[in-house]
Amino acid sequence: MANHHYEGGADLENQATVASEAKDEKVLLRMEEIQKSFPGVKALDRVSLTVKAGTVHALMGENGAGKSTLMKCLFGVYNKDGGHIYLEGREVNFKTSKEALENGVAMVHQELNQALKRNVMDNMWLGRFPKVASWCPLTSESKMYEATKKVFEELEVNVNPKTVMSRMPVSQRQMVEIAKAVSFHSKVIVFDEPTSSLTEEEVEHLFRIINMLRDRGCGIIYISHKMEEILRISDEVTIMRDGQWVATRPAKELTMNEIIRLMVGRELTNRYPKKDNQVGDTLLEVRGLTAAYSDLREVSFEAKKGEVLGVAGLDGSGRTELLETIFGIATRKSGEIYLHGKRVLNRNARESLKNKFAMLTEERRATGIFGIRDIQANTTISSLPKYLTGFLLSEKKMSDATLWGIEAMHTKTPTQRTQIRSLSGGNQQKVILARWLLTEPEVLLLDEPTRGIDVGAKYEIYQLILNLAKEGKTVIMVSSEMPELLGVCDRILVMSGGQLAGEVDAKKTTQEEIMTLAAKYV
Repeated sequence: MANHHYEGGADLENQATVASEAKDEKVLLRMEEIQKSFPGVKALDRVSLTVKAGTVHALMGENGAGKSTLMKCLFGVYNKDGGHIYLEGREVNFKTSKEALENGVAMVHQELNQALKRNVMDNMWLGRFPKVASWCPLTSESKMYEATKKVFEELEVNVNPKTVMSRMPVSQRQMVEIAKAVSFHSKVIVFDEPTSSLTEEEVEHLFRIINMLRDRGCGIIYISHKMEEILRISDEVTIMRDGQWVATRPAKELTMNEIIRLMVGRELTNRYPKKDNQVGDTLLEVRGLTAAYSDLREVSFEAKKGEVLGVAGLDGSGRTELLETIFGIATRKSGEIYLHGKRVLNRNARESLKNKFAMLTEERRATGIFGIRDIQANTTISSLPKYLTGFLLSEKKMSDATLWGIEAMHTKTPTQRTQIRSLSGGNQQKVILARWLLTEPEVLLLDEPTRGIDVGAKYEIYQLILNLAKEGKTVIMVSSEMPELLGVCDRILVMSGGQLAGEVDAKKTTQEEIMTLAAKYV
């Protein structure tokens, strides 16, 4: 098997040198020449990683580079095909996640997998419930409650242990998952895109927790596409590309441009495409929109043809609820929606689709993908009538549409028949976006469209959004990333406490002005 040599990176021999040099320091974890293949794709090609005690080691790369796969081989989710893993000098090969946790390795997954109908403390201690006594098989609710409170107090997590998981926003559920990982007193903790659903304030909180763990001597592996975070929190950075190791460098020696060049193999001079869309007349009008089962109330605004309209706000401000109520997947109590001056009801998703609305949801795993179905089914599911030949679906039409989606989005997948759940999170997002574009919407509602997506793919999605605007479509986009809203949008609506706190011109506003409005009704 030929070894690839990347400019700015190193070959396998250099990897070994980095690993051997690190042996002289207090090394917690050593992964050497890890290999893993799936049908049609070599996910990991002899990748090595060394993590020292009391450090944060960032793992970066484009979607599909193999970062999560490498960590799943460590955590016992996948069985590696080759290579060696050493934990504190002892070779390990965890067959299950439970075995990894019991040996001091924890992982906070990008896609949350929680028992949503159970409460917080049940989720915290699942599989290890404290007993009333050593001889008694009954679970002690009081011990579990006190243990949960103790962990939360230590980490300053403000969550009631008895709250049912499904009643909490994604960001709070993410903090519970982080607290759960810490509760195992792990030596190595993997954070896979931990800030993708956190507000700025919650990100600061997370960083305080990570610094506390680092001071205790833990080894933190931090996977993120957010380069500002990586440069701020990390001690070392390992960059992967196409399932191979490219480079390991001290974070202080890296710049944002250098990271991008190593990740994508080319310079990326602009993070946002040139804005050349022409904003026209009013296409969509929302009047007095109030939700039946959330705090959203009396929201009114207009969106124009060819406009990218951003929606900003803190977590729980009503950003997501606004989009869901417009699309009809959240019940409307009152208010009216007009498209081209004509009232539309949008009482459910089916009706909204007929009215040329489309919505990409925030949580792709829970409400976006059909995990056990293939790429083709996930791409064409919302526009099936287009592929009919008589009374039957045309395999050729569906295949052609799926191929368009894969090529337009630069989706990394072995075939159209690959199950979508086997793709990286970012590539899953690309499939869902292609699905909605195939419905040819006039109004495209995007809730965190670039969540968990690498910098190169983000640029492609921004370009697609602007191309839609240039075609006269209206794009309404929720994002937690302020620079993204300022770089892509024409105007920005700012939500606060379920109300519209203000509206700003993206070209003239500042992050400070947006944050001031976001706190208006909190």
